[in-house]
Amino acid sequence: MTDKPQSLSAPQSGPQRIMVVEDEQLMRSIIVQLLRAEGYEVMEADSLTAALDIFNSDRFAREGIDAAVIDLNLSGGASGLDLLSRLRAIDTGVMGIIVTAYASVESAIEALHTGAYDYITKPFANDHLKAVVRNALKEKSLSREVRFLQRELRDKNRFENIIGKSESMEQVFRVMGKVARTDSSVLINGESGTGKELVARAIHFSSERANGRFLPINCGALPENLLESELFGYKRGAFTGAGQDKQGLLKSADGGTVFFDEIGEMPLSLQVKLLRAVQERECYPLGSNDPVRFDVRLLCATNRDLEREVKAGHFREELLYRINVITITLPSLRERRDDIPLLASHFLRKYEKPLNRSEMRFSRGGMRALMSHAWPGNVRELENAVERAVILAETNVIHSHDLPDKVRNTAAGWSDLEGSGLTLEELEQEHIKRVLAKVKGDKVKAAQALGVHLSTLYRKVQRYRLELPGEPIEEDAHRPPMSRNL
Repeated sequence: MTDKPQSLSAPQSGPQRIMVVEDEQLMRSIIVQLLRAEGYEVMEADSLTAALDIFNSDRFAREGIDAAVIDLNLSGGASGLDLLSRLRAIDTGVMGIIVTAYASVESAIEALHTGAYDYITKPFANDHLKAVVRNALKEKSLSREVRFLQRELRDKNRFENIIGKSESMEQVFRVMGKVARTDSSVLINGESGTGKELVARAIHFSSERANGRFLPINCGALPENLLESELFGYKRGAFTGAGQDKQGLLKSADGGTVFFDEIGEMPLSLQVKLLRAVQERECYPLGSNDPVRFDVRLLCATNRDLEREVKAGHFREELLYRINVITITLPSLRERRDDIPLLASHFLRKYEKPLNRSEMRFSRGGMRALMSHAWPGNVRELENAVERAVILAETNVIHSHDLPDKVRNTAAGWSDLEGSGLTLEELEQEHIKRVLAKVKGDKVKAAQALGVHLSTLYRKVQRYRLELPGEPIEEDAHRPPMSRNL
């Protein structure tokens, strides 16, 4: 462990900082002047102790030093390699350049093992030293930028950033938090458009494999013969058109996560080969007799009932057991209507800027239409509807007539309440009351008609104190246990 790990901040601005450690005053002066002429900020030290004092000073403990040009043999018998080792123990991002007049293969190898970027012998050409320093700083800058982008990617795909506060989504988040810390296979069930890949990405980027590759594979997008060669790879000459060796996707994701989207679409013959590959952690490229080892985590998604597919002979039972260690079932948007305002507002903010709109909002009628639609396409359909509305709205307020016809028409049942002055909460209360009356108080049927979990309906009945004729208001203790769809 280092006291000060490499910075994960965005690339720095201002001159890059270099420390020159050289006990010969003339040589130190030459190197310092040479680097300052290149526009770098240069600090100088004549000993190991002086260098550590500079490195640990308040300013550089905070801002860091980008590179250190260090003489191999320092005064007092101190070693430049020992100094570099100490500097990198504090900050692994320091680019060390060792300079010596007593070059040897052994010292060069030791320098590289210590973490030196390069090894220069005296006397050296000025242009050579400048080129080595320039390349070292360029590599550091690229490394910093890569780490910054990796962190941004992880932050973007964290499951905390998935929109939803409904009871059903809270259950999903709890399970995601548990499985992200494991290496177990996960099967994600849900209708099209519910966000199965989003959940898979969040699990990957919250796991120990976050620095590895996340590789999504759509099992229904490629024909069987092409899918097999893409998964396992092939050798040159394995088939017509195979002009060179190709690494398979399983091997290319080594150390990361493979996400099989719509796994139920995979042909039966390929399911057998995939099962063996997953069990043995190796596969045979087409045209090869030598296995290729790989280490990947398996995440799968489907909108099919795989147990029913197994009974129908369309899916291998053994493969289902292998991929279904943990199951996460994503609720449809009909089952999480409480999340519609959150999602709609999120998509509104998402499309405002690229479409040159600002401070947009939904009218009461517009939000009412969104809340009452069945959303067969789920979150994906909602996002498309909001994007369309942002484009077509005449003002910064989105009304029901700005939404697609099929969304707008489902709000017709609310027409007798138009202009009533009721709040959105009051409209919801009235709608629940009407549905309960229509099904004669049958809460199971009412929950199905409203597209919410039974536990959600009970909570709203309690919240709004909706008492039907001849039926007392139920207390919390009489509620059924929370429905689990995981």
